[in-house]
Amino acid sequence: MALTLYYHPLSSYCMKALIALYENDTPFTPHLVNLQDPASRAEFLKVWPIGKFPVLADGEWMVPESSIIIEYLDQKYPGKTKFIPADPDLARQMRMRDRFFDCHVMEHMMKIVGDRMRPDGKHDPFGVEQARTKLQTALGLVDEAMAKKTFAIGETFTMADCAAAPALFYAAKVAPFEATLPKAAAYLDRLMKRPSFARALREAEPYFHMVPK
Repeated sequence: MALTLYYHPLSSYCMKALIALYENDTPFTPHLVNLQDPASRAEFLKVWPIGKFPVLADGEWMVPESSIIIEYLDQKYPGKTKFIPADPDLARQMRMRDRFFDCHVMEHMMKIVGDRMRPDGKHDPFGVEQARTKLQTALGLVDEAMAKKTFAIGETFTMADCAAAPALFYAAKVAPFEATLPKAAAYLDRLMKRPSFARALREAEPYFHMVPK
């Protein structure tokens, strides 16, 4: 086995893939990509011309996109944590929640953060306002859903929780919800205590100063 992960520790989607790798202690070679560095960016574009990380390389086989990476690991390099439930109905519910956290929490959070990185005169206040409204709606749904569950689909940690962890962590930075959505906040706390996510956060910590406030 010769797995290589092209990633950056600060990226929420890279964290998602890292959580899966750390959950099962899957051996891999980390290859840090700095998209702001021309040489590093050019090297990565040779691997994946789309230019978005993470990308998992298994020999000559390239696996992009965090959800696909986790499904690939679940099939090819299984471990103690099973990310895709064997039951088809549960698997479908899990995938729905995985997409929910990516599309309705992570995406809106990234819109808010990304706008802060735009140069003067290029900001999108209307778009940010829309993103905040949609993010609050999504977080409210998370709070309702986590009333009687430990993890996204019940008592078992799955790929949906790999998605939820970085999405909720960064969402709490741009739209704090600890005081208003206690069940969602408690879920995030459980995720942050999970050794795999705690490790990913420790590795990202030296880069947190790069996140615009």
